[in-house]
Amino acid sequence: MFKKILIANRGEIALRVICACKELGIRTVAVYSEADRNSLHVRFADEAICIGPPKSSESYLNIPAVISAAEIANVDAIHPGYGLLSENANFAEVCEMSHIAFIGPPPEITRLMGEKEKARVAMQKHGIPILPGSEAVIRTEGEALEWARNVGFPVILKASAGGGGRGMRVVRQEQELPSLFASAQSEAAAAFGNGDLYLEKYLERPRHIEFQVLADKYGQVVSLGERECSIQRRHQKLLEESPSVKVTPELRQRLGEKLCVALAEIGYANAGTVEFLMDEDDRLHFIEMNTRIQVEHPVTEMVTNVDLVKSQVLLAAGERLDRVLGGPVLPLGHALECRINAEHPEKFTPSAGKITAFHVPGGTGVRVDTAVYVEAVVPPYYDSLIAKLIVRGRDRVEAISRMTRALDMFIIEGIYTTIPLHRRIMTDASFRAGHVDTTFMERLLGGHNNAK
Repeated sequence: MFKKILIANRGEIALRVICACKELGIRTVAVYSEADRNSLHVRFADEAICIGPPKSSESYLNIPAVISAAEIANVDAIHPGYGLLSENANFAEVCEMSHIAFIGPPPEITRLMGEKEKARVAMQKHGIPILPGSEAVIRTEGEALEWARNVGFPVILKASAGGGGRGMRVVRQEQELPSLFASAQSEAAAAFGNGDLYLEKYLERPRHIEFQVLADKYGQVVSLGERECSIQRRHQKLLEESPSVKVTPELRQRLGEKLCVALAEIGYANAGTVEFLMDEDDRLHFIEMNTRIQVEHPVTEMVTNVDLVKSQVLLAAGERLDRVLGGPVLPLGHALECRINAEHPEKFTPSAGKITAFHVPGGTGVRVDTAVYVEAVVPPYYDSLIAKLIVRGRDRVEAISRMTRALDMFIIEGIYTTIPLHRRIMTDASFRAGHVDTTFMERLLGGHNNAK
């Protein structure tokens, strides 16, 4: 077992990893930027090392600085959290060369899944359904046009090396393709240092559904069921739940078994999330795999009682999956997660500043993951997520009722947050009826989101 782990992250996920390590009896090292000097992950870690100025590129994304901190602190392993360096195969390789365990999959698997068009081909080869699309990177406008004609409009151009909506353009008509291809390529190059694109058939109103998996180093893989992540704005998730109202027990078992076989053959290890789009005929199509812990991992934890972060650590240390899980996993109940962002709830503009009042809800089935507190300062340099409110109920109806109550009792003052937006979602007739897809927020904010 590891004796000391460095957390190469910040905010609530860094604190979440510290909690898991404390329960495992593992010492922790926090790294922080000058802007995060007073953050809770710095306070609760056993050691803390400043690695640079506020800009992520000069601190949290600075691989030499992170590795230097790890060597100074003499750690056994690094947990990357999510975002930042978590899916950087080069970082994972540097960890290996420095004889520091990387808590995640092997670098070659991270690289494979990070190149989205190669991931599509690999998953299709192992029997996982994918959307019709290009079979390799598209480097020219002419190639894009040829593939679009073969697939049929509308299509979507996507950055091969990234996600989060950057380098992504929907092309509905042939004459739109030249300008949209150029803008997608330019944005991808600026965001990821790589302008490579691929192309898929575009689904107008799909559901976004993802499967959580765990795998050990010995070929054992388990699927822990799915999360519904369809409520998004600009391809950024706002709310997640488990299970999905549209995934039947038969589909869950059939696809879960296929995923386990495919990932074992690929050589996957540690935690991961396989993402799908569901079409209007309730068919799932693979779009990508995230080779890390997800922001929304607590909804799976709430319904399975599996600590995913502890599992990551144990699996990276060489434990067998059956020992980590301790027996069959039997999901129970329904869970929801609302992402609380430091943003104006209608304008969606960032809201940095000092928190003047802070009260988290409690009670049965309520969990809050956060690293903010009264008089904490939310800096303008990083992602706007400041808290996650997660609830579990016996069924979806109780979970929604519990979330509504918890949102009403969640107080954050001094900055704008998305709490009022989540209250609005909870009362929406379409949401309550389970009629959601990736265009839900457009209809909600447009004022015509009725159940159907």
